[in-house]
Amino acid sequence: MKFKWSNTYRALRKRKKQKFDLRFRLIFFITLELVLIVLIAYGIDALIRSVTQSFILPDGFQFPFIVDLIIISLLVGILATYGLSVWILKPIKRFGLAISKISEGDFSVRISTKSSSQEIQEIYSGFNLMAEELEATEILKTDFISNVSHEFKTPINAIEGYSMLLQNDENLSEEQKEYVEKILYNTQRLSSLTGSILLLSKIENQTITTDKSTFKLDEQIREAIVALEPSWENKNVDFDVEMDDISYYGSENLMHHVWSNLIGNAVKFGPENGVIRIRLQGDDQKIFFSVEDEGPGLSDEAKKRIFDKFYQADSSHKSEGNGLGLSLVKRILILEGGDITAENRDNGGACFSVTLERKSAPSNGNNDEN
Repeated sequence: MKFKWSNTYRALRKRKKQKFDLRFRLIFFITLELVLIVLIAYGIDALIRSVTQSFILPDGFQFPFIVDLIIISLLVGILATYGLSVWILKPIKRFGLAISKISEGDFSVRISTKSSSQEIQEIYSGFNLMAEELEATEILKTDFISNVSHEFKTPINAIEGYSMLLQNDENLSEEQKEYVEKILYNTQRLSSLTGSILLLSKIENQTITTDKSTFKLDEQIREAIVALEPSWENKNVDFDVEMDDISYYGSENLMHHVWSNLIGNAVKFGPENGVIRIRLQGDDQKIFFSVEDEGPGLSDEAKKRIFDKFYQADSSHKSEGNGLGLSLVKRILILEGGDITAENRDNGGACFSVTLERKSAPSNGNNDEN
């Protein structure tokens, strides 16, 4: 115990000494700056007076010494203070930029520890250590979620398969068939959740997409609408669709998830007998897509958090969904170099707008990215 106390005492002494060294250094530089300002001001004033003696001046005219000294001291002081502030604020600004990147989720950021100040070096080293720990924790969390979801996938698929077989068993009573339908329904929801987690975990660790090809966006969106027919047919939803004939070079598989999630959300949150408006148009550089529903719209909190993982505007979780769809859409669009925004329509309902870069396949004819 004595040894531990001795180490702690030495550490406190060392930290106190470092604080004293930094304080002493600042006092020294500021004092030196003031002395230099005065000396330079005196020197410049003497030089001005010696030069002006060669000029013909009115009788009795003299430059007020105090005025000269104030003006020169002010100018020299501003320049010296500016230089000192740059020297002090430069590492703080660099530190602030690195912290901003960490807050945005970029744990790979590091700061060079080269600095003339030992205290700044220690701050940078501590920051780098923190960033490394956060990055390791994020990787561990992602791997854990991915592995657990993958392990869930096999038994879930087995339960789903056996449930589908039981549905066709004529020996089951009506009550038993109802139970089987509930098992199958919830198993499919769980299967969808694990699939979304696996896909999100995969693309979060990607920086580029490699399965690129040229395909028709308008045809893909129509296919997504048709695939969702059971959902919108039950609610008697009508579609108002206006789409240009647009080709796009990107990941066809990932973009299919984008349209399915956005249109599926519009169906889910729109009213019965409502109308969903879909628009697709583009120019030489950009492609614009929007989907509008006639639902309740988005609250202020929902607008801020709608793309967060597992966020659901309905806190009671009465509506179907797992809160991963829009975060998945956001991540896919980042990979594709696009963007998405969510706003409320003036006459009610929500509007999701997607912007994509106009891309074409490489000229060598190879559709895959090298």
